[in-house]
Amino acid sequence: MTPEMLPTDQYDAQLTDKRHRLISMMAPYSAPEPQVFRSPLSHYRMRAEFRIWHEGDDLYHIMFDQATKQRIRVDVFPAASELINRLMPELLAGVKRHASLRHKLFQIDYLSTISGEIVVSLLYHRQLDDLWLQHATQLRDDLRSRGFNLQLIGRASKQKICLDRDYVDECLPVGGQKMIYRQTENSFTQPNAAVNIHMLEWAIDITRGSKGDLLELYCGNGNFSLALARNFNRVLATEIAKPSVAAAQFNIAANQIDNVQIIRMAAEEFTQAMLGVREFNRLKGIDLTSYQCETIFVDPPRSGLDQQTVKMVQAYPRILYISCNPETLCENLLTLSQTHQISRLALFDQFPYTHHMECGILLEKNA
Repeated sequence: MTPEMLPTDQYDAQLTDKRHRLISMMAPYSAPEPQVFRSPLSHYRMRAEFRIWHEGDDLYHIMFDQATKQRIRVDVFPAASELINRLMPELLAGVKRHASLRHKLFQIDYLSTISGEIVVSLLYHRQLDDLWLQHATQLRDDLRSRGFNLQLIGRASKQKICLDRDYVDECLPVGGQKMIYRQTENSFTQPNAAVNIHMLEWAIDITRGSKGDLLELYCGNGNFSLALARNFNRVLATEIAKPSVAAAQFNIAANQIDNVQIIRMAAEEFTQAMLGVREFNRLKGIDLTSYQCETIFVDPPRSGLDQQTVKMVQAYPRILYISCNPETLCENLLTLSQTHQISRLALFDQFPYTHHMECGILLEKNA
């Protein structure tokens, strides 16, 4: 597959293969038949990152072939959103006009939304000066006059120049409601907006009628926390990254949700607090014993849950687990399946045309 061509005719076969692989991986745990959620065939990625190649007076986006390490020029990228594709040539044309914008530019990052906002980061191997700021402002204004709802950022070593702001506000239709999500540049966000909507609606569906409160680890910008808040009395969520916590707090207010509390802690730290191993100043004023959490939600990094956290989550009657790496999920299931049974299973095709799978499971405690 080249960056400028997607094997759309192979999509169904690839998705079927992923389904079979997931069924095989979950077979030792007596998992039910998975629900399968498709991705759009093209323009599904809301984020894209490209290296920049300089060739005389020309410069262009490039990617590297993972197998051969060969440099590949990218003029169009149908995996990325239509907004990113429209902006790519316009942005480069503007950059080419000014030596201050071209000089030692080595990467461009795009973060777009289905609501029409986009933030672009220009990355440099040099310090940025007043002339760069002047020409970057002209570029931003020119692109805005062409209809792009654009934020522009310059980055260099230990330097970040933000012309206006470093975030975009996404608006997703989720379960009959419009959800506002602030997404900060250089922070984690779900890359495939259409599949993210599927994930949120699946999680809402399988937790409908839940009792008590929800505890969430690794909550990011509150992507799941806010959507699931409608199904629980209260939600207590943890996240360690400051920009994500700030975005989550904004999202709580923007969506007028009054039953979600965010704590800035690593999941491992929160586990230590829950087990009484350590006390944390960040938890002062928060009565953890007042929460009646019968469901815990985890969406860990690719490495999965550490063993201490696995043992902690076993105490909860229901475990909702979203995994971007089914292999580490299976490692965690070696322990979790001793006390819980998988009652729901889903495959979310976040990354079409790749080997990667995203899946979700609901585990319920054995009677």
